[in-house]
Amino acid sequence: MTLEDFISQYDKDNSIVLLEGKRNVLEADKESLVSLGNLLASTTSKMIFRSGNADGADYYFSVGVSAVDKSRLQVITPYTGHRQKSNQAYDTISLDEINIAAEPEVVYQSKTNKKVGKLVEQYISGARDRYSIKAAYIIRDTIKVIGTEEIKSANFGIFYDDLDKPKEGGTGHTMKVCEQNNIPIIDQKTWFKWLSK
Repeated sequence: MTLEDFISQYDKDNSIVLLEGKRNVLEADKESLVSLGNLLASTTSKMIFRSGNADGADYYFSVGVSAVDKSRLQVITPYTGHRQKSNQAYDTISLDEINIAAEPEVVYQSKTNKKVGKLVEQYISGARDRYSIKAAYIIRDTIKVIGTEEIKSANFGIFYDDLDKPKEGGTGHTMKVCEQNNIPIIDQKTWFKWLSK
């Protein structure tokens, strides 16, 4: 997919584009993430960019977007105050504001993550310890993709992944939820080319 194709297909009202990825970003790639956020925010006018406010890729993409138009950056966080000092977004939604138990599809798709499936149950039952909080991150990742009754689902996902160990961890979960819900995704193998023009 070319940058031009992406813009023509997705720069529409109510279009939500995920911009996120791994916490560990190669030093040589950091500037590219900022540049992509900047490029997308400056060459589009309608799409909203959504992230999970994590350290690493989420942060660098967000810096690029917010330098152009902070009002088009939305983050969904696992709890109120998550990484507040580095949050670049105009619109922040915390899991604490969402009645997760009333979102059966979010619960179901979060539990497909085998490593935290049982923790999701505990979290929904009200547990908030150092183990169950891991579930909050996966639930947050699921909501970023499929939304809730109040939050619109994503239309497209742009990721920075570990190409040596692709689709692992929280980023992998988010990518898999996109694929399960027929939401197109790309990683840096595609979007790095967008920067070389």
